[in-house]
Order: sequence, then C-alpha cells, then structure tokens
Amino acid sequence: MKLFISADMEGSTGIIDPSYCNPGDNNYERGRRLMTGDVNAVIEAAFAHGATDVVVADSHHKMNNLLIEELHPKATLLCGSPRDFSMMQGLDNTFDAAFFLGYHTRHGVPGVLSHTMSGVIKNMYINGQVVGEFGFNAIYAGLTGVPVCLVSGDDQTALEAKALIPEIRTAVLKTAVSRTSAHCLSPAQSAAVLQEETKIALDLAKRIKPTLATLPIELTIEFAHTGQAEMVSIIPGMEYRKGTTEVSCKVQDQYEMYKTMRAMLNLADTVQFF
Repeated sequence: MKLFISADMEGSTGIIDPSYCNPGDNNYERGRRLMTGDVNAVIEAAFAHGATDVVVADSHHKMNNLLIEELHPKATLLCGSPRDFSMMQGLDNTFDAAFFLGYHTRHGVPGVLSHTMSGVIKNMYINGQVVGEFGFNAIYAGLTGVPVCLVSGDDQTALEAKALIPEIRTAVLKTAVSRTSAHCLSPAQSAAVLQEETKIALDLAKRIKPTLATLPIELTIEFAHTGQAEMVSIIPGMEYRKGTTEVSCKVQDQYEMYKTMRAMLNLADTVQFF
C-alpha cells in the first residue's frame, strides 16, 4: 500500500486565524508543530495498518512548513517551491490512495480560513463545476488514477468533500464558528480521530473510485477584479468574458490544467488593486 499525503495548514488542529499560517507571525511556529503533529498521527496509523511507503507533500504557502526533524522517520517529505504541480507534486499512478490533510473550504463559503488557492481567485470551475482546492486537487488525483480517501479539516470542509466524493472519510478536527473562530479538538483528541479514520480510509481505498472529469477540460477562473482578468487574458488561448472577471481556456489533461492554473494565478497576482 503506497500512500500520498498532501498537507495544507489552515485545516490543521487548533489553527483558526492567519497568525498560525504566515511565516513571521506570532503563532506560526505553533502552527508548524500542530500541522506536523497531525501528519505524524496519520503516518503512524498508516504504517501500522499496512502501508509500505508514505510520501508527504508540504502544500502550504512556500511549502516549507512541516518540521522534518520531527516528522515520522519512515515517511518521505517533499518540500519547497516552485513545483510544477504544487500541492500534488509527486503523485503518480503507482499510489494506491491520496489523503488531503489540513484542508479548508473554498472562497466565499463558511469555514475556517476559507479561500481558493490565492486572494486573487473568487471562484474556480472545471467543466462548469465550481471547485475549491479540495475539488481541484481531487480531480487532478482522479485523472492520475488515484482516489482521495481521507480529508481532515473543519466540519465545513468535510461537507464540501462529501459533496464531491460521498464515500470519502472525513476527520473533523474543529467546528467552524466563523472564518477565524472554531471549537477545536485538543491535539491528543485530533490524533485519535486521525488514526481511526486513517485505518478506515485505507480499508476503503480499493472501493473509492478516482474523481474524474471529461477531457479536454474547460478551466475557468473568476478573479477578484477586472484588472486581473485583463492581465491573464494576454495568455494565448484564453477567453476573457467581457462584463465579468472570468477567464476560460481549454486544457488537454490534468497536468496542463495545473500548470495553466498556476500561470493564471501568478500573472493575476502582479496586478495591484490600487
């Protein structure tokens, strides 16, 4: 059993506001330890339940948050950026399952620290279906042939995940009160939940189907303001929908989908609001 873990930060145990997620802020080092603790709980349970290989992709911000000196010694860590496929770098069809840890809801909906990839993105669509980071990455994994079997985060993230993958296991580590407030499990309670859900998810891995999308894919991003959409529309093959902040294009597969999304996001991020 070969397991791929994409580990984001916002949905980790006890993390409720940006001070835990932004390097240099007062709670960031605490956030790193909490994130690493969640990942270690899953790795330990995975190896105890038959996993032979666990690869962890640090998937938050500059992707250098997990404390490798505290990481479970049997796991392999992929960290640093840039990476062609960002949060999903390292995943291929040799993996039996993917777990998404520390994930959050998409922009504009309830949930702790909800957003989609970046502040420049309001909404993202694959073939007309709105997706957040969970959905985008799940479709990438599915087109690679790998099912997403477990997600951890808040209660709203669990709902978003189950709407796309009804059979997925969910480790709810906190219940959202607002975008920056939650009822949180203690690290010990979270570890117990994560370990139990890991065992169940691994048992279900062969029964959960990969999440697919029809090829070629229509990728649409709705940006925060028109200047960002106008800038992105200079990329060949882009269609800017006048009167909106939406830019669309056709991509041939999941690899082109991910690279194109990153190019659109990075270019839009160069445009100042004022």
